[in-house]
Amino acid sequence: MNEQIKQIAERLKGLRDALELSPEAMAERCHTTVAEIVRYESGKVDIPMSFLFDVAQQFNLATSTLISGDEPRMNSYFLTRAGKGKSVERSKAYKYQALASGFKKPQAEPFEVKVEPSDQPIHLNRHVGEEFNYLLEGRMQLQINGKDLILNVGDSIYFDSSLPHGMKALDNKPVRFLAIIL
Repeated sequence: MNEQIKQIAERLKGLRDALELSPEAMAERCHTTVAEIVRYESGKVDIPMSFLFDVAQQFNLATSTLISGDEPRMNSYFLTRAGKGKSVERSKAYKYQALASGFKKPQAEPFEVKVEPSDQPIHLNRHVGEEFNYLLEGRMQLQINGKDLILNVGDSIYFDSSLPHGMKALDNKPVRFLAIIL
């Protein structure tokens, strides 16, 4: 598995250890199962961004701290140059760049997301809060709570991210979009 995923898994386990939480207590706090906590901490499976966001919210951390291991320090602004956001490649299909990784306690988590074409079914996830997506490149199918929507360049959507949702690149071309998680 990807070295980045192993490092994120180590940070998750380290967080749990530092808080002196058992896997059972962590699972309860993060609204998941003990088996999932153990799997994510193993570093052998993909860790959904929705789970990382939920953990960050639950324990008052920046999601980027879990992704990169760096503690944000900026209070007034944080500039991210084009293509220079902290990146995490969770799988071959999804690539995320955190765009506010250096800002201390952001009210929202902005990401540039790239989705590669795939013949796999849409993987659904959910997380607390709300989400805004703005399509920058390509066409994508977005499924929210069982409803399929097609987004084209310039389209945007704001939705309750506690509903099951997922996306898929269309036309056998990659999709790039701005995702802001609140």
